[in-house]
Amino acid sequence: MTSTALPSNSTADTAADEGRYLALQARDARFDGHFFTGVTSTGIYCRPVCAVRTPRRENCRFFALAAQAESAGFRPCLRCRPELAPQAMAWSVQDASGILVQQAVRLLDAPDLWPTPAVPGEGSATVARLAERLGVSDRHLRRIFEAALGVSPLQYLQTRRLLTAKQLLTDTAMPVTQVALASGFASVRRFNAAFVGHYGLNPTQLRRRGAAPVRTDGPGASSTLRLAWRPPFDVAALLAFFERRQFHGVEWVLPQEATLRRTVRLQHPASGSAGLPTETTGWFSARFDLARHQVLLQTSDSLYPVLPLVIRRVRAMLDLDADPAAINAVLHPHFPDGDGLRVPGAFDGFELAVRAVLGQQITVAAARTLGQRLVERLGEPIATPWPELHRLFPTAATLARADGDTLGQLGIVRQRQAAIVALARAVDSGALALHAGADVPSTTVALCALPGIGDWTAQYIAMRVLRWPDAFPAGDVALHKALGVQQHKNPARAAQEASQAWRPWRSYAVLRAWAAGSSGAGTPAPADAQNYQNHSASGNRH
Repeated sequence: MTSTALPSNSTADTAADEGRYLALQARDARFDGHFFTGVTSTGIYCRPVCAVRTPRRENCRFFALAAQAESAGFRPCLRCRPELAPQAMAWSVQDASGILVQQAVRLLDAPDLWPTPAVPGEGSATVARLAERLGVSDRHLRRIFEAALGVSPLQYLQTRRLLTAKQLLTDTAMPVTQVALASGFASVRRFNAAFVGHYGLNPTQLRRRGAAPVRTDGPGASSTLRLAWRPPFDVAALLAFFERRQFHGVEWVLPQEATLRRTVRLQHPASGSAGLPTETTGWFSARFDLARHQVLLQTSDSLYPVLPLVIRRVRAMLDLDADPAAINAVLHPHFPDGDGLRVPGAFDGFELAVRAVLGQQITVAAARTLGQRLVERLGEPIATPWPELHRLFPTAATLARADGDTLGQLGIVRQRQAAIVALARAVDSGALALHAGADVPSTTVALCALPGIGDWTAQYIAMRVLRWPDAFPAGDVALHKALGVQQHKNPARAAQEASQAWRPWRSYAVLRAWAAGSSGAGTPAPADAQNYQNHSASGNRH
């Protein structure tokens, strides 16, 4: 698998650099986020899709990460805006150091895990806490991080914060103070100093250079944020998946407009505080701009303080950071008709886990009916610009207190009641974290320890919530049928054996198998709402 770790400036990488230059000349969106081009004549670094005149080859230096380009002294382009690029997601199942670096990058990319520096020197404590979470010493983490990526963990984190701030300054009307705090800076003074030091502009100068943010989509709508992806992308299949499972009042999919809207609730640490989490509610609207390979994201103003977290979760929900080239290189020989399929994620991990429990051993339509009743009985009302959106999904605290009579009246059987309440209590107490930065092995073990949750549900949550690309629900009956192993004495084992050729992209292989199986002829019909098969819970006996 191609590494994204090293800046490609050495003589040994000349051939690779020539290929990157060709991609730059073609403005090929498939390579967006895979590398950045530093132009020595201007001191600026760009995405491969930048619309400016292609620089001369001798003036180009290529970097795998924005942090590497900034460490080399280049400033981000104000036209192509490197902060919009899809993030690079290289995965390995063999190289231990590579896995550790990738997990560290995942954590540093997650805004809900960014520690806000409160005092000078807190940066070192940040690295120490990250290393502790990964189970290594901070010295070892710094050593392998710098060896693999050419920058330190703190340099990577600083670039991530600054690029996030740059996007908020350009695309929103947020006050600079709010931008600084939302981007992980403890004060405007430190934010201004870092911004000027890296980019040669203060934040207000950057905002004056950009276009005024445009407000649309009704009262309470924020400015439009742009989120890029790499083609190919079967948008119709993804939206059909969400549409078939939507709860009225919570979600609203408009396939003809390539738009998804929903209400949201976020639990997050208060800015600059280590105390109890703060709750923020609101809504977002995500519209796919197919021509530009972008999602145009609008949110309620109430989500301003947590926009980096909202952006991160929307990217995960829509699988915008997927790398089709790497995935297709492994899966295309086995599933040639699914190159544009993405793994649907989840905005809220607890909500998706409850959905997974409700869907055990019943059809998608039946699970949707149960979830709709749950939302109407225990969800809270919320005001949005659209009458179709008016409800929030119940909180973990609410479901942790739910009794059997309440859930039973909704048609939820006792086994599912016990699973939902146990899940809610684990999440509400903080014993279980369900988000893209959570540790996959320990989280799946903790899930399987809960009553009524088995390997199928845990793997499904790993696939959609933890964003683990190698999740594999081996006990899934629809998967067995799609793979033709349902007649085996042990179909789960046969499916596991077949899946070894698809690593580390088995989550994507599962989606392609479901799609191919639902078409009846091995060819997916991605625009059909039935595309992704109902997920049987045959492995969910606990």
